[in-house]
Amino acid sequence: MCVPRSPQISKEHFTVYQQEISQREKIHERCKKICPPKDTFDRTLLHTHDKSRTDLEQVPKIFMKPDFALDDSLTFNSVLPWSHFNTAGGKGNRDAASSKLLQEKLSHYLDIVEVNIAHQISLRSEAFFHAMTSQHELQDYLKKTSQAVKMLRDKIAQIDKVMCEGSLHILRLALTRNNCVKVYNKLKLMATVHQTQPTVQVLLSTSEFVGALDLIATTQEVLQQELQGIHSFRHLGSQLCELEKLIDKMMIAEFSTYSHSDLNRPLEDDCQILEEERLVSLVFGLLKQRKLNFLEIYSEEMIITAKNIIKQCVINKVSQIEDIDTDVVLKLADQMRMLNFLQWFDLLKDIFSKFTIFLQRVKATLNIIHSVVLSVLDKNQRTRELEEIPQQKNAAKDNSLDTEVAYLIHEGMFISDAFSESELTPIAIDTTSQRNASPNSEPCSSDSVSEPECATDSSSSKEQTSSSVTPGAVDIMVNEDMKLTDLELGKLANNVQELLYSASDICHDRAVKFLMSRAKDGFLEKLNSTEFITLSRLMETFILETEQICGRKSMSLLGALQSQANKFVNRFHEERKTKLSLLLDNERWKQADVPAEFQDLVDSIADGKIALPEKKSGATEERKPAEVLIVEGQQYAVVGTVLLLIRIILEYCQCVDNIPSVTTDMLTRLSDLLKYFNSRSCQLVLGAGALQVVGLKTITTKNLALSSRCLQLIVHYIPVIRAHFEARLQPKQYSMLRHFDHITKDYHDHIAEISAKLVAIMDSLFDKLLSKYEVKAPVPSACFRNICKQMAKMHEAIFDLLPEEQTQMLFLRINASYKLHLKKQLSHLNVINDGGPQNGLVTADVAFYTGNLQALKGLKDLDLNMAEIWEQKR
Repeated sequence: MCVPRSPQISKEHFTVYQQEISQREKIHERCKKICPPKDTFDRTLLHTHDKSRTDLEQVPKIFMKPDFALDDSLTFNSVLPWSHFNTAGGKGNRDAASSKLLQEKLSHYLDIVEVNIAHQISLRSEAFFHAMTSQHELQDYLKKTSQAVKMLRDKIAQIDKVMCEGSLHILRLALTRNNCVKVYNKLKLMATVHQTQPTVQVLLSTSEFVGALDLIATTQEVLQQELQGIHSFRHLGSQLCELEKLIDKMMIAEFSTYSHSDLNRPLEDDCQILEEERLVSLVFGLLKQRKLNFLEIYSEEMIITAKNIIKQCVINKVSQIEDIDTDVVLKLADQMRMLNFLQWFDLLKDIFSKFTIFLQRVKATLNIIHSVVLSVLDKNQRTRELEEIPQQKNAAKDNSLDTEVAYLIHEGMFISDAFSESELTPIAIDTTSQRNASPNSEPCSSDSVSEPECATDSSSSKEQTSSSVTPGAVDIMVNEDMKLTDLELGKLANNVQELLYSASDICHDRAVKFLMSRAKDGFLEKLNSTEFITLSRLMETFILETEQICGRKSMSLLGALQSQANKFVNRFHEERKTKLSLLLDNERWKQADVPAEFQDLVDSIADGKIALPEKKSGATEERKPAEVLIVEGQQYAVVGTVLLLIRIILEYCQCVDNIPSVTTDMLTRLSDLLKYFNSRSCQLVLGAGALQVVGLKTITTKNLALSSRCLQLIVHYIPVIRAHFEARLQPKQYSMLRHFDHITKDYHDHIAEISAKLVAIMDSLFDKLLSKYEVKAPVPSACFRNICKQMAKMHEAIFDLLPEEQTQMLFLRINASYKLHLKKQLSHLNVINDGGPQNGLVTADVAFYTGNLQALKGLKDLDLNMAEIWEQKR
């Protein structure tokens, strides 16, 4: 059989037991030290004690219980069982014996107890006898002590009467006086609070809303802190709240009234701001109560005022016009439409001037509101900075404590907690001392201090004020209990600025509606250039003035002006294009005389003035027209249409100067006009459209040369026009100038086509005449005489129209065509340069042709190079 192996037992197995019993062991050792065992007991006494204990153990435990009582049924049944007293069933003798035995047992228990009591008394007999013997001594001691106590009491009574009673009476009187002062101050404070409502009514009667609100706030704070629980004031708090709501409504109504009075007073009044102190007080009150919708009230009043300004101006103007019967024409808009341009223009100028004054007043008022908002915002920021300084100091102090004593323990808690408690204690002590010391201060005197001031001084209000001076030199106390955050104040300041922008937009919107009501019958579209330019300048001036006042350009009136300008540009362009079309359709393409005013026009352009010259009285009428137009020393033979076209071009340029906003549109329209002239003139001359339109019999070389010269004149002025527009365009719009490059190319192509047409005319003539040429006498032949005659006619037709250089170049091209046809004909006739008779005849005809051609004006030095008519020998 295998015996199980016992485990190894070490000290670690008793660790848990030692931890549990260690505390009890400590208590046991401490009790042993406190109650050391006595070795002086007599062994006899110990033996006797053990014997008595043995005897007492015979007595049942029930008799030793402290709550032993026979009136308890259970206890009684235990001590005296009923079974010992039951005599029924013939058991009387046995029960009687049991009862006797119970009685003897109880007597035995009584004897044991009596013996033990007697034994205990015998053990302490000496102490009893000693007490009896010392009782007389104790009585003597008590008597002496009683006498000593009586003497001490008499002495204390004398000392109290002589030294303490007066001083204590003084202290009691001082305490009573302090209590009376407290009661007096409390009653005085109650009297002041009782006068709050009448005082608020007085302040409201003078529109002192801020003062009334401050008084209500102070009173409510006093009620909560100083007079809390006063039965007579139980309803005052709710009454003040209702009064505060009433003041809110009164302030909104007062601001609405102020706005109406400020904006609707006569515009001729020089005062910019109406009752500045009243405005500042209202704004501070509204900010204090967070009633930020007052800007909406002001905005609505601005809209109404702007409408009334226009209405009143129209009424005043219409009443001055006798031709308008207001009884027949009832509607004010219809009466306004009956005004002519000058009358309507004066009305618009009056409206703009009134709007300018209106915006200046709005700006002045909003500047005051903006300054008030910024002053409150600045005070909030400075107050927050002052509050952050002690917080930073406390935080630094807390950090130093935490780092030094974080791990030290004192009576079951961190020492830092103990320090916190110790810091709180002086504060409580200081508070108590202040409360105890306050009664000693002088009470508020009703003769020297007003009731509102007493209420403020008596309260422990945290409200603090600082002086703030508004732009109007109005000294206002900025309250720290303004409940608006910096974000709300900043947003409100931005809303004030936006309201100024909105005022400008309102004026512009009303002006646009006024313009549109007048434009219903096409009135604005029927204005001539001068009238529209005058109107445009007035509107641009008003837009600039409002931008300077409000700091932002409103776009509605500018958009309306741009829209009307676009309509004006369309009509302006259509009128001139139609005019040019009519001129071209009636142009007979003959050289026209140049009136002196057109010569002055091109002279002014040469001087750098791109505008229509002012009409000169008298002198211009006496000057005779010139045959040609002189431009920078060059002569231009032109038709009447081109002269008017130059004037039209200058009208476009001048319109751009007068209305800069239409520069791009005018550039596009002018490009279209120049293209139209080029294409239409090409159709009429090169395309021979003039034969059907004006009934020309044929398109002559003179017509072609004159057309070419007119195109050259326009080409001359295109760079000038381009520079004029370039100076008025934005850099990002320079790409539009490419239109002029395309137009210049088109014009040059057209001029080249005319030159080619002139050469083609002579080319067909050479082909017709030289195809019949025969080399025979007489010399010169009839063919060459006819050719020289046609060349002379060509020269006569174009020499006075085209410059000499262009004439020479044209005849060189014609001569090249002549040589080509002659060479072809000589090759066909097999005539060669061999010195024979036919060669001599041809040489004589060519010499005749050369002499006649070089005899023409301007062609003397022309290099004809006639040797090219002969084929080179190979």
